[in-house]
Amino acid sequence: MTATTQREPMHPSRKGLHLGLWIVQGLLALTFVGGGLWKVATPVPELASKMPWMGQVSPSFLYTTAVIDILGGLGLVLPSITRIKPGLTVLAALGCVALQGCAIVFHVSRGEAANTPFNFVLIALALFVAWGRRTQAPIQPRG
Repeated sequence: MTATTQREPMHPSRKGLHLGLWIVQGLLALTFVGGGLWKVATPVPELASKMPWMGQVSPSFLYTTAVIDILGGLGLVLPSITRIKPGLTVLAALGCVALQGCAIVFHVSRGEAANTPFNFVLIALALFVAWGRRTQAPIQPRG
């Protein structure tokens, strides 16, 4: 006979937060994974025609950022979906914050501060996920 674990029912006010977190996690994952795949799959000259900085850095730098984007995006959803080490979602969200902070510094150092508002939005959303999944609506690991 197998033991079953009973989870406490979620408080109604937490259900909305839980749903909101899942939506934000999904949108962030699509943004990061999609952006990373776009960087990997699109020829550099075509990327540079849309975002000049992509043609002004080494391909290894560009592809490294792409891999980090993909890993960050996957980390925002896979641990929570599988419930295997769901606390990694919080770390992935904080990693995405750090990545976007670096992107802001990079763009400001190049005189491209006008290109950073979306980075600030991504930081805010990733901090929301980190806060929510850490303190307010954590995902319980498989039992």
